[in-house]
Amino acid sequence: MINPEILAPAGSMETLRAALRCGADAVYAGGKYFSARNSAVNFTDDEITEAVKLCHLYSAKLYIAVNTIISDSETEKFCTYIKFLHSAGIDGCIVQDWGAAQIIKNAVPDSVIHASTQMSVHTAIGAEFLGNLGYVRIVPARECSKNTLAKICALNTETEVFVHGALCMSVSGQCYMSAVIGSRSANRGCCGQACRLPYSSCGNKNYCALSLKDLSLIPKIDELREIGVDSLKIEGRMKRPEYVASAVNELKKSLDGEKPDMQTLKGIFSRSGFTDGYFTGRKLNMFGQREKEDVVSARELIPKIHELYRNERQVHDVDIHCVMKCGQPLEITAKCDDISVMVCGDIPDKALKTPADSATLGKQLSKTGDTVFKVRNFSADIDDGLFVPAGKLNALRRNISEKLSENIIRKNTPVYNITDYTPKMPQKLPSKPEKFRLRTFCRSIQQAKAAYEYSEYIITDENISLSEPMLNEITYMAEKIILSPPRFIHDEDKVMQSLEYIRDKFGINRLFCHTPDCIAIGKKLGFELHGSYTLNIFNSYSAECMKNIGLKDCVFSFEAKKSQYLQLHSEIETGMLIYGKIPLMLTVNCPIKNEIGCKNCTGFITDRTKRNLPVLCHAGYTEILNPDILYIDDIPENVSFGIVMLSDENAQQTKNILSGKKPPGNITRGLYKKGLQEVK
Repeated sequence: MINPEILAPAGSMETLRAALRCGADAVYAGGKYFSARNSAVNFTDDEITEAVKLCHLYSAKLYIAVNTIISDSETEKFCTYIKFLHSAGIDGCIVQDWGAAQIIKNAVPDSVIHASTQMSVHTAIGAEFLGNLGYVRIVPARECSKNTLAKICALNTETEVFVHGALCMSVSGQCYMSAVIGSRSANRGCCGQACRLPYSSCGNKNYCALSLKDLSLIPKIDELREIGVDSLKIEGRMKRPEYVASAVNELKKSLDGEKPDMQTLKGIFSRSGFTDGYFTGRKLNMFGQREKEDVVSARELIPKIHELYRNERQVHDVDIHCVMKCGQPLEITAKCDDISVMVCGDIPDKALKTPADSATLGKQLSKTGDTVFKVRNFSADIDDGLFVPAGKLNALRRNISEKLSENIIRKNTPVYNITDYTPKMPQKLPSKPEKFRLRTFCRSIQQAKAAYEYSEYIITDENISLSEPMLNEITYMAEKIILSPPRFIHDEDKVMQSLEYIRDKFGINRLFCHTPDCIAIGKKLGFELHGSYTLNIFNSYSAECMKNIGLKDCVFSFEAKKSQYLQLHSEIETGMLIYGKIPLMLTVNCPIKNEIGCKNCTGFITDRTKRNLPVLCHAGYTEILNPDILYIDDIPENVSFGIVMLSDENAQQTKNILSGKKPPGNITRGLYKKGLQEVK
């Protein structure tokens, strides 16, 4: 059985060297632009060029994360950067933004694109859909179980699974907490890690209800290998070299059949130990935070771990043949796999004392401890009575190493077809709507009935969408209903069967698409597709991509400013979220259940400023909402429709909202006017 790739993070050149020297098969890193770890050191353009060479010298691969959502004003810079990365010879790009992926394909048609975990894929049908769009590798959501991962691995697309490192409470790509609270968007690489602060459902001011332990599936490597995972990803582009070195070392040991040293891994960095996350489906003992003893332990281990990567790792076996003949220049030929190089030295001297022999030449030319090469076989054809100084042999050995290195790097560096493409905004603007329309997201039958006369469409929450008895109460509005499937799908077959049944029984053929999974399900079942704000459409190219995929319309990201709405160029009809308690997090773990149990549910968690964040429970996942109500009444003229997102409003409150009355209580304009923090 072929071992999967060991994929290590690197936030600096030192960490990159540590990863390679400890046995990483591939490294992922970020440059100074468009990286979801904006606060990491990251790589300059010159360092990326150097990193490519170093990885390829080790016969390892280098993937660059360009996994943020980008604005229209950044597309030209993004395209230029993509062309540079491919001219440097990277092995692939990790991407979240739909439009960014299209720009990459136009600029470099033979590029290798990986779908970031931030695309929120958590079903096999979603992974297959992205594979058919040209994504070479899928990084599924970290919340997937072993059974789901096995289904995804059975596809023809490569599958990369996160096996060690920090776990976010939220499903990646679906966290807006940092953006809403502090204008620092996780989708733009500026996450402020607000989730690591204290939150509690019962008034415990020191409790961190949203802080998970670090994940480690290293003890389960055999199971991952068995289901066919292609790449094992270690998290930690902001971690120290020692952290990456120890994780790579223990992961490699586990793949080689040795028992990993989990105590060392725990000591170098953990949050009160490790969890196996969602892999088993049990979700046991997952919460934890960084303690003082964790920090002390790491400080003591760092010198020991440093020894793991102090020297080069010898990864290439070399066969050397030396020809030393009287009156002829010394010739040394070195072979490494299918690469052969030769160097010539001076004519050997006559030996005054001890002449050179095969043993002494072999010993001198085999001193490759400071390189990636190890001499496997040495042979020589030597005349008697000749001598070459050790210094000259050392120089020839270094020359051999340099030539082999150049050839290995050249062999491992892909050459791409880089076009002269420059992003140009779609020429056609969306048609100016004759009338601004309302679409109401309803969580109860009472809300749906109250919203009926005011709304172009009623978007029904999953508890209505997948419930025949509830839909029976509102059959008269079937032509107005858009079904909303679960935001996180654990059982795609069950969801598809339910949607198919509802479609056939009630004639409802519209679907609100939260993720690529929903799009794929909707397309397979023949639904009319409407894109949710959770697709993170942040630029005209992504909107146009939605049109080309087959969506009828889409909701633009609520992380965008008004000016971005006004500059939007795409034929697809575009809507915006105009009212509601914004979902800050989508989680597959309930913070209330973990702290005090379901029987004692308060329905909210409290932050350190004593604000209560509502927590909505669904079948298999949870939504944490912003306590303040988003209220936008200054609608851009090119926006066709507005989404009213209801939570606990009663029928009368629903009518008041939809008839234009300003809601009582704390309201916010969200990011509509102030926007996000600028990415440096």
